Amino acid sequence: MSNSSVNRGICPAPFFQDTVFTDGGFVEGRLCQSLGGGITCCLPCPLTDFTYPDSFQTMSLAADWISVVSTACCAFLLLSWTFLPVEKTHRHYLSICLTVAVVLMNLGFIIPLAAQPEQCYDAITPHSMQTSQVCAASGAFLIVGGWAGVMWVFLRSLSLHLQICWQVVVGRNFMWLSQAAGWGIPAVGITVALVFSGVSFRFGPTCHINHTNSLADLWIPLLVFAGLTIIIQFATFGYCIKVYLASLADNSASTEGSNLPSYTNSIRTMTPRQAYRRVRRVIQLQWRGIAIVLIIITDVIFFSVIFVFQDNTVESVKTDPSKVTEWVGCLMLNAGDKTKCLDEASKLVVNMPTIGAVLVLLGMNGIWLLFLLGRFSMFTGWADFFGKFVNREKKEFVSADARLDDMKRDTRSYEMLSRDSGKTLDDVVTPSVGTPISPLARAYMASPPASNDLPFHYNGDGKEGRRTPDYFGNTVRYHTPARSFSSPRPPQTVTWDSRETYAQPERYGSPENRDYVNPLGMNQI
Repeated sequence: MSNSSVNRGICPAPFFQDTVFTDGGFVEGRLCQSLGGGITCCLPCPLTDFTYPDSFQTMSLAADWISVVSTACCAFLLLSWTFLPVEKTHRHYLSICLTVAVVLMNLGFIIPLAAQPEQCYDAITPHSMQTSQVCAASGAFLIVGGWAGVMWVFLRSLSLHLQICWQVVVGRNFMWLSQAAGWGIPAVGITVALVFSGVSFRFGPTCHINHTNSLADLWIPLLVFAGLTIIIQFATFGYCIKVYLASLADNSASTEGSNLPSYTNSIRTMTPRQAYRRVRRVIQLQWRGIAIVLIIITDVIFFSVIFVFQDNTVESVKTDPSKVTEWVGCLMLNAGDKTKCLDEASKLVVNMPTIGAVLVLLGMNGIWLLFLLGRFSMFTGWADFFGKFVNREKKEFVSADARLDDMKRDTRSYEMLSRDSGKTLDDVVTPSVGTPISPLARAYMASPPASNDLPFHYNGDGKEGRRTPDYFGNTVRYHTPARSFSSPRPPQTVTWDSRETYAQPERYGSPENRDYVNPLGMNQI
């Protein structure tokens, strides 16, 4: 809607009289000032068009495109964790859920970028979630993504703290509790925020939570979990520093080359040096998770503080119009030319570099996830994954001769050949019918060699049989070494008396002396 074509009433440019418009849209989002006599003039919508330079739209657009790249990085991670084997990705449910949370938060910026919604219901009123579906979707994704991101970095920090400081092995129970808390609390948080506060276009093309009850139902609970995450993280760091300093003072020679304890109960009796090696090993495995926790929690706290400050500044202007007297007077004198009044407006809002830093940092979370949680083996894994389909579709012509040649190359099909003719032994010794017998075969049949000279023997019927060499026929004489104090002893003959062992006499064991037993009378007493 063009502001120039709307009836301003009796208000000077660029302001509009509120009585000209209906009560549709988010009425509480109007920035108006009473001039007395029942006349109220309102600033045109959106507010950022008059408080920031035109480059603000370019910066906001660039931040949204960074969110698109971030979402693509998260999609690559999720697809890798889904289709590639675990040895290529080292996937973990804490990493997967945190990546999903970042995707949800990025959707709050991508949806307005794709839809290009109209921010204003009319010339002075912004859209709310009741009047704009795009506003409702973007605001909901932004809030639930922020909640989920804070909860999963909190759970990741808690898991690391339990492993390092309390030697607790987190297992399946912790996983199910994490799933319940990581998704249940954000679901409750988004429900409470939308019911008691709602969202509207208040700060750029993305909808944000309204001022009413926002501290109680969103910002304070969110900052509480963020603060707990920081406390737990620094407590873990403090414990690691304490263990490191204790290991420096440990000069016990018995622990210089000792390894980690192999069972759980020995953790209580670990020396400082052993504890330091255990903590160092855990940090070497979890340093990526520690870094991503610090990055995301910093972004969320930064965004929360900046937005709360901006929200309180706008609300203070509504309650105390004297703060904007200079800026309003400048706009009236210059007929609504905002470029000449930006210095006065900068005293009422957060400066644009800070806003740009917040939006860019929020959009880069997915890029940080790929950099820290991604591995080079994922790329090789995808190369192997697509290589299977390429090799499967590749069809090569194989002739029958090639198959026969491959069969001949099999070691199991090898035959012993004659050195003279290159034929097999069957061809030499037992020629087929109608084939003249070669002189070599005739001489072989007349006087076959000794059986010990060949690894096979001739049976006389045209077939040869294989003979196993006698490796155990000749007994090797044992020579006693000169400085040996032992010598082989003959086996001792063991005799036993059947009367002492209650065994049957030997005659029962021989078939010829075994007494006859009537099978029908075996059970008679």
